[in-house]
Amino acid sequence: MSDLRKPLAVVTGASTGIGYELARCCAENGFDLVVAADEPRIEAAATEFRSLGASVDAVEADLATLDGVETLYAALNGRPIAALLANAGRGLGKSFLDQNLNEALDVVNTNVTGTLALVHKVGRDMLARNEGRILITGSIAGFIPGTFQAVYNGSKAFLDSFSDALRNELKDSEITVTCLMPGPTDTDFFERADLMDTAVGQAKKDDPAKVAKVGFDAMMKGEGDVVAGWKNKLETAVSKVLPHGLLAEQHRKMAEPGSGRG
Repeated sequence: MSDLRKPLAVVTGASTGIGYELARCCAENGFDLVVAADEPRIEAAATEFRSLGASVDAVEADLATLDGVETLYAALNGRPIAALLANAGRGLGKSFLDQNLNEALDVVNTNVTGTLALVHKVGRDMLARNEGRILITGSIAGFIPGTFQAVYNGSKAFLDSFSDALRNELKDSEITVTCLMPGPTDTDFFERADLMDTAVGQAKKDDPAKVAKVGFDAMMKGEGDVVAGWKNKLETAVSKVLPHGLLAEQHRKMAEPGSGRG
């Protein structure tokens, strides 16, 4: 059982990558944890978080499904959630018409549907108490038409926009909404998304620990949108002034199959 003297944080996609590092930030800063992922590695991650002094419950669930969201929510046992870090996400490379439709829909269900369902459940509990922090992992990809990552970028555009809207809806409450918008980060995302033969898959990427700390610090300060890394901030600024057609062509150069060095 969680030590009720500590605030409780829920972190999804916490077995690896940015989610793992977000959970580590929470554990190192006085939170107990409920961590979730769709793979058995979440148990090993939970053991590591416990070594940092946190009480940790691990939940293996597919958050692309409403049943998976229900499984995670049931594991909370009605405990008040101080922070929800909705980080679970999935990508998919290649041309949309060459993708398996079920895999493309799984990206939408993980990034959008599952995130909305979890934020809705936990957010309503926070609203009843009028306190809490929500961090949603969006992406700078949401600002760019994602040639050869069309579904992924579209899903992140939704999350970036949704976070802004939810924040404004809650502006008169004591609930904060932060959107972490990383760029390419050194995780297994690119291998899972079948992007290893692309320029972006082979390029140098940001450190997930540094990205997570930027997001965690912003959440604790109650800040809104936060872009990790100066290069990503520059790319985001440029994306606001360039025509979408040009942005789509630039993205093609990064994500087209075979665009890597071989």
